Amino acid sequence: MVPIDITSWSLVAQWMLSFGIGLAFGAVLESAGFGDSRRLSAQFYLRDMTVLKVMFGGIITAATLIFLTSSLGWLDFPSVFVNHTYLSSQVVGGLIMGVGFIVGGFCPGTSLVAASTLKIDGVVFLMGVAAGLFAFGETVPAFEAFYESGNQGRFTIGDWLAIDNGWALVGVVAMALAMFYGGEIAEAMVGRGQAWSDVALVPRNQWKNAAAATIVGLALFTAWRGQPDAADRWQVVAPQAQVQLTERAVYAHPLEIVQLKQNPGLYVHVLDVRPEHSFNLFHLKGAWHTPLETFDDPAFYRQLVGLPPNTVLIVMGQAEQEATAAWKRLQAERVPNAYIAEGGYNAWWALFPPESCLAESLPGADPVVERATWRFTSAIGARSYAAHPDCGCVEQDITCGDEAHASGRGEHPALPAALFTPKVKVKTGPTRTGGCS
Repeated sequence: MVPIDITSWSLVAQWMLSFGIGLAFGAVLESAGFGDSRRLSAQFYLRDMTVLKVMFGGIITAATLIFLTSSLGWLDFPSVFVNHTYLSSQVVGGLIMGVGFIVGGFCPGTSLVAASTLKIDGVVFLMGVAAGLFAFGETVPAFEAFYESGNQGRFTIGDWLAIDNGWALVGVVAMALAMFYGGEIAEAMVGRGQAWSDVALVPRNQWKNAAAATIVGLALFTAWRGQPDAADRWQVVAPQAQVQLTERAVYAHPLEIVQLKQNPGLYVHVLDVRPEHSFNLFHLKGAWHTPLETFDDPAFYRQLVGLPPNTVLIVMGQAEQEATAAWKRLQAERVPNAYIAEGGYNAWWALFPPESCLAESLPGADPVVERATWRFTSAIGARSYAAHPDCGCVEQDITCGDEAHASGRGEHPALPAALFTPKVKVKTGPTRTGGCS
């Protein structure tokens, strides 16, 4: 099944593949006339709509092949990297880039094509791009909040309209064909100076008509088949994921979780899958309450994929059963760096017991079932040493006489000694990118 993961290839092989694809892409742009600034800027005057037709032709061709093969089970779409949507900054950036396109006649990709054929305007524009990149890199801290604003994560038209991506594809194809039709009329009237009465309103090119009918047919077929659901996506990853579960390669020991939370180079988020009343009684400091039904919400996954690449997710339940079920959903959605808290809260309390005035251990309670092994006298949330043994944040802890770390020693006791095998291996994914090509 594609896409093919090339990260296991040698660095030289990755560079050669990237160079070959880039060379082929540049050759296609040059053959389409995209190395000529006059032809590129002509689209803004409605004289030559080649840019619109070529770019949107490529967009709908790629989109149709992606979602068609996804509906047939040949392509694992969740594994395809999709640039995150930063709505506010991308709108402003698009406007700035559009003005630059009109004034200079190039976008960054086409200026590189022109420069490669030694066109002076392309070289000058490319120098401006380099200067702009340098200036942006030096000044971005001043407006970083705006730059990161409007983050929607991996956000598609299907997500926006809450429809299957196949039907979103049908809409995009219809829009593109309407733009092609309007572009042909604009070229005839503005570019060639034809009168309205002389413009052919019915397309006569049989090849173009056949191509349009084919793309529409494929889009409708894709919408009819629909995209794989969560169960289908799990079947794709199940062979490898089941091995990880059997070998317990994704169960992180409580002490490893503490060490991860103490690591300044990582963002560690605990996803607490227990019911709300259990979460209110006790939870780890900073934990997110994400009951099992949360994992059926597409917006939840957009939130997760929008997190920094050095983020580790720890799914935590009362024991392991519910956390494992939630972890499977994360795997089906290709959420990286997700692990399960070994033994859940029951194992956590065995290492970090709450103060005796806040809770009591239940004798004979089975720690491997989804039932609490401790009984709390009141809902304390995260106001206990046991909720945050990774830090010295004791100011909000409930006072408990000699056991109160806030009113007593003012510091946490030493971490318990326990042997464990580290399981967490952080994998960083693609970073935010941009550009017109």
